[in-house]
Amino acid sequence: MIGSDRMAVVDENAAALGVPRKQLMESSGHAVARVVREHADAGDRVVVVAGRGNNGGDAFVAARFLDEYHVTTVLLGRADAIGTTIARENWDALQRAEYDTKTVADSTTFSLPECDVVVDAMLGTGVTGALREPEATAAEAVNDADATVVSVDVPSGVDADTGDAEGVAVEADHVVTFHDQKPGLEAVAAEVTVADIGIPEAAETFVERGDLRALSRPEDAHKGEFGRVLVVGGGPYAGAPALSGQAAMRAGADLSFVATPGRVADTVQGYEEGLIVRELAGDLVLPRHVDQLLDEALDADCVVIGPGLGASEGTLDAVREFLELYDGRAVVDADALQVVPDVDTDADLLCTPHQGEFAGMGGERADDWRERAENVEALAAELGQTLLVKGAHDVISDGERTRVNRTGNPGMTVGGTGDVLAGICGALFSTHDAATAGAIGAYVNGRAGDAVVDEQGYGLLASDLLSAVPPAMWGDDDA
Repeated sequence: MIGSDRMAVVDENAAALGVPRKQLMESSGHAVARVVREHADAGDRVVVVAGRGNNGGDAFVAARFLDEYHVTTVLLGRADAIGTTIARENWDALQRAEYDTKTVADSTTFSLPECDVVVDAMLGTGVTGALREPEATAAEAVNDADATVVSVDVPSGVDADTGDAEGVAVEADHVVTFHDQKPGLEAVAAEVTVADIGIPEAAETFVERGDLRALSRPEDAHKGEFGRVLVVGGGPYAGAPALSGQAAMRAGADLSFVATPGRVADTVQGYEEGLIVRELAGDLVLPRHVDQLLDEALDADCVVIGPGLGASEGTLDAVREFLELYDGRAVVDADALQVVPDVDTDADLLCTPHQGEFAGMGGERADDWRERAENVEALAAELGQTLLVKGAHDVISDGERTRVNRTGNPGMTVGGTGDVLAGICGALFSTHDAATAGAIGAYVNGRAGDAVVDEQGYGLLASDLLSAVPPAMWGDDDA
C-alpha cells in the first residue's frame, strides 16, 4: 500500500532511473482501457470526463485504445490550461486524430452525453479537499447517470490517503489504480484493480531525486520551523564537531549549537561565526557534563552525538548516561555508536556506522549490497532503531523500511565526510522521521561529494562538501 506523497516520489524516482512519466502514462491509459473493455459491450457509448492534470492525461491515452466503442472525451477547462506537457501532448494527439472531444469552460455549460460507461479522470491522488466547479457539477452528473463508472486511480473527490470526501464525490463501480493499492480505496465501495504500469522496484528501493520532494518549504515559513540541532562532540578533535555543526546549517537547520570541551571550544567557534558554541569545562566530555547536555538538549529538535568525542572510558560512560536519560531524537555517530547495542533508551536514534562500526554493533558484514541490506534491516529490527550503514551502497533501514543510496564516490573515503553526513542527518531528523532523514541525508551527502569530484577531481576535503550541500538538496538535477 502506498500513500499519495510516496507515490509522487516513486514516479519521479522512476523517471530518474530512465522510465519517464510519459511512458508510465501510456501504460496507465492502456490499463484503464482494459478495465473499460471488461465492463462495456460492443458498440457501447463511453464518455471520458477528464481534468487538466496527469489523471486526465491517463484517460486521453485510454481513449485511443477504445476505438471499438463510441467514445467522447470531455475536458473540464480550457485546453491551454492543461497542466503538464505530457497530458497536453496526449490531448493534442486526440485532436490531430480527430477523436470526438469537447471542452467545458464552466459548470453552467456541462452536460454529460448519453453513455453506457463513464471514465472518471477529473482528479487524481495528489488533490484533496472538496471538489470545485466544474468538477462538482460533473461528479453529480456522473452519479445521476445510468452508466457503469470507472475511476482512474481514485474516485474524484475521494482522498486517496484517508478515503474521506468533503462534499460530493464520484460513486465509482470500478477503480483502476496504479502500481500499488492506495489506503483510501479501502473505504470505497468499488471493485479495485491495481495495474502494474512498469515502475521498477528500484524506484522504491533506491534513494533518488524524487525523495527530495520532502524538502519543499511553504512560502510563509518562519524562523524556528526547520530545526535546532545540538552537536555533542569534540575534545580529542575539534574539526569533526565543527563540520557536523556547519553541515546542519547548510542542510537547512535554523540554528546549530555545538557542545564541546573547553580545550577546543575556541577552535570550533573559529570555523564558523554562525555556530553557537556551548563550552563544557575540561578536556573531554564526561559524566559530570550530562546534566548540562540534557539542559542544552531541551531546546534542540535533534542531537548529533559522537563527532570527535573519542573513545575514553569516561566519555563513553557519558554517552551511555545521556542516552539513558534522553527521550528525544538523536543521530549517533563515530565512537558513540559503541554504547547503542546495550543502552536502554527512550530516544529515537538514527545511527550512522561505517561497515566496521556496524559489525561492532552486532551486525553481520556482507560485500553484496543486497545481502547487506538484509543484515542491516535485521539489526535495525533487533535494536528498535534506525541504521544508516555507510559504504559504496549506503543502506538505510528502520527494521521495516529499507532503502539503498548509490550517490558518492571513492574520493569520499577522506576523513570528515561522515561528520558532514551526521550534521546533514541532524538537520533532516529535526523535521522528518529517522528513515526519511537517513535516506535523504545519505543521498545529499553523496551527491555533494559527486559534485565536488566532478569539478575538481579526487583530493577533496570534507569541508569542500559544505558549500555543495545546498545545491545538492535544492538545486537542479545537475548539482
